[in-house]
Amino acid sequence: MANEDRAGVATDAESAAKLLHGVVDQLVEGWRTRPEHPASPVTADAAEIRAWLGKYPLEQPENLEQAVPDVLAALDRWTVHTDHPGYFGLFNPSATWAGVAGDLITAAVNPQLAAWSHAPFAVEAEQRCIDLFAGRLGLPDTAGGHFTSGGAEANATAVLTALTHAFPGYSTGGLRSLDAAPVFYAGADSHLAWLKIAHAAGLGRDACRLVPSDVSGRLDVAVLETMLAADRRDGKAPFLVVATAGTTGAGMIDPLPRIADLARDAGLRFHVDAAWGGAACLSDRLRGALTGIERADTITVDAHKWLSVPMGAGMFFTRDRAELSSSFTVSTSYMPGQVEDTADPYTTSAQWSRRFIGLKLWLSLLAYGVSGYRDQIEHDAALGQELRDQLSDAGWLAINDTPLPIVCATRADAPADPEESWRWHSALADRVNATGSAWVSPVRVAGRPALRVCVISWRTRTEDIVRLREILGHG
Repeated sequence: MANEDRAGVATDAESAAKLLHGVVDQLVEGWRTRPEHPASPVTADAAEIRAWLGKYPLEQPENLEQAVPDVLAALDRWTVHTDHPGYFGLFNPSATWAGVAGDLITAAVNPQLAAWSHAPFAVEAEQRCIDLFAGRLGLPDTAGGHFTSGGAEANATAVLTALTHAFPGYSTGGLRSLDAAPVFYAGADSHLAWLKIAHAAGLGRDACRLVPSDVSGRLDVAVLETMLAADRRDGKAPFLVVATAGTTGAGMIDPLPRIADLARDAGLRFHVDAAWGGAACLSDRLRGALTGIERADTITVDAHKWLSVPMGAGMFFTRDRAELSSSFTVSTSYMPGQVEDTADPYTTSAQWSRRFIGLKLWLSLLAYGVSGYRDQIEHDAALGQELRDQLSDAGWLAINDTPLPIVCATRADAPADPEESWRWHSALADRVNATGSAWVSPVRVAGRPALRVCVISWRTRTEDIVRLREILGHG
């Protein structure tokens, strides 16, 4: 008989409540005082961090009432803080508190989303979010989709479903059953997870054809046509073209209608990676920038980007939900039987066991509504334009043209040589970040170095834009 006195990992309700209440109080206080602290680490030395971790050998229990404040202090010291109002960085915005609550609830209840019968509310709540966004993206009633760990998984799903659709023998015989080597196309300024996806799918990285950008930083459709024709002459089997709606570097939106036309005429699948820019579908003022996305076969949108929920939360959409079953269906006796008029997530997605990813988005929509998100997205876009104007007034030249709130700018006194210019912009970004008031990064737009400033935090206000402009004025 088991020893009932053994502690193991058991925790009583009183201790659990004390721990969680303490964590929440400290997190909220850290959030409240974040603007008073640096937006990024002053220094980050790997040896020093490893030495800090060595204080906790993890062999015997520690007192969490003492350890948790220590851990939070370490995170405060050694983290780029995306909840800082001066964070003008990558697409990792301040998380909504409703989203944080969603992650806490998900972690505690811990529903298993492999089978509908084990988590019916969770599966249906996620599907409600998917249906809402599919409608806003202009997809037909036949559309479906699911939540993913992030954009990379969603984009990998697009490749798998495209291969399954284009090559009937692929699902059982794999690539070895095909008569020609499959290739697909994405912009050179797209998210280069496409190379990793091609590698993981067994296609090989060379199968991902990176199409050069035009002078604006958008995928060059004329070059794409030339590459497509050349690959067909060489006996390759093109099957997919990817457009980006909001490139990571400069927020550029590829010419979606033209690419949709090309895909249709060439018999290719059409995928739109709208991981960041897809959130603009919630704004009637901005959604016109996404015209053409409604013609996509598949779409990626990340909720943990402009929808501001905690990482990770991607969404994959397809205009034909039946394709998910044809790509992922599997059956085994140890899984519960399917319930009529439902779909088990493990039969319609790459993941099997999966957490309730969608609750943080569902709760955020519940708290703020589409209307709240619309107002926030339009507010961010307006701040982006204000930033563009402020930098222009200070003698900067914006070299990207996008309705999304990213400004990539340079100055007339920047070095002309590309490599010297890159070092100049990198050093300037380091000086800005060293102030603690902001976090920015260098970038290349169509090969041209620039300073990248993105309005991504819902905590950012006009005064933060002004402060950044003042810092850059002394750069």
